[in-house]
Amino acid sequence: MRIRPLLLCLPVFALGACTQVPKPEATLAGEVYYLQRSALPPEAVLSVSLQDVSLADAPAVELSKQSRPTEGRQVPLPFTLTYNPNQLKSGHRYAVSARIEVSGKLLWVTTEQHSVTLDSQASSPLRIRVEPVHTGSPIIH
Repeated sequence: MRIRPLLLCLPVFALGACTQVPKPEATLAGEVYYLQRSALPPEAVLSVSLQDVSLADAPAVELSKQSRPTEGRQVPLPFTLTYNPNQLKSGHRYAVSARIEVSGKLLWVTTEQHSVTLDSQASSPLRIRVEPVHTGSPIIH
């Protein structure tokens, strides 16, 4: 008769064993801005990414990316990147880059590396400056 209470508890233990352990998450927040007094089109899309930029002779490894429509909002545009801190490697360098596009056409982009420290002493929020992309078309006044 003692077996019966144990059998009733068995499904509870089985469900507990099936529960997935969530991945650890950390966030990096900030805003993207530019200095020019120019309005973004309502259909502009902001993309911000966190990258491992340690290897000079290889492409950066993307750890996190956020892309979303600006929906008519203007700079500064907030962002939040969620990443897995277990992906970070000791001695590696990390940076955040941003771009603003309209219909796939690049309008604004980071032109300098925005290095970040991903530890408990990381400064937040980040301020990421983007610069206009020059199309090469002459400007007529």
